[in-house]
Amino acid sequence: MDKRVESLKGRLIVSCQALPEEPLHSSYIMGRMAVAAKMGGAAGIRANTMEDIRQIQEETNLPIIGIVKRDYENSQVYITPTMKEIRELMEVRPEIIAMDATGALRPQGRSLEDFFSEVKEQYPDQLFMADCSTIEEAIRADVLGFDFIGTTMVGYTPQSTGLKIENNDFEIIREILADVKHPVIAEGNINTPEKARRVIELGCYSVVVGSIITRPQLITKSFADALKG
Repeated sequence: MDKRVESLKGRLIVSCQALPEEPLHSSYIMGRMAVAAKMGGAAGIRANTMEDIRQIQEETNLPIIGIVKRDYENSQVYITPTMKEIRELMEVRPEIIAMDATGALRPQGRSLEDFFSEVKEQYPDQLFMADCSTIEEAIRADVLGFDFIGTTMVGYTPQSTGLKIENNDFEIIREILADVKHPVIAEGNINTPEKARRVIELGCYSVVVGSIITRPQLITKSFADALKG
């Protein structure tokens, strides 16, 4: 494995993302956010769109998990859903490319197996991360040959409704770790330093933390809601 990716082991990855409808939507701002994350000790960045990734690469020397979020009609998959997004990411070559690895069909009714087979054939040397929502999806992604298994989608799909990554001392993470051979990256609602430390103690390769660090409108809302009534 590349030394830059090895540097992520046991470390924090900060997700620096802002969608078009969000107040911080700007490649410049995401670049500065990544600099702030690096100053705070982040070992890597997860970023959305090749424009943001290019800016972050210029401003930091941190390894990046790259995605492109894009909605398509008649598909629930929006994280790197088609070859168009893969090709965009390959223009900036993040160290890892992440994609939805749930059971949902991709645009044009493509299965994950069919899509990932094409991706690996075209880009055999690129590292890929599977964004999963269940133990079964994680096992399937592991068998398919994803380099990293992520818990990104837990609680965000119909098949994972009601699941919370932290339930029963991260039971879903512990089961995934026991069932897969590829490294696991914990991601999704890990919103305290204690939770981040715990998933590393359990054996995760890295931990991705996002909104609680990089979405001030959500951080503010948690304080404001606590004072209501």
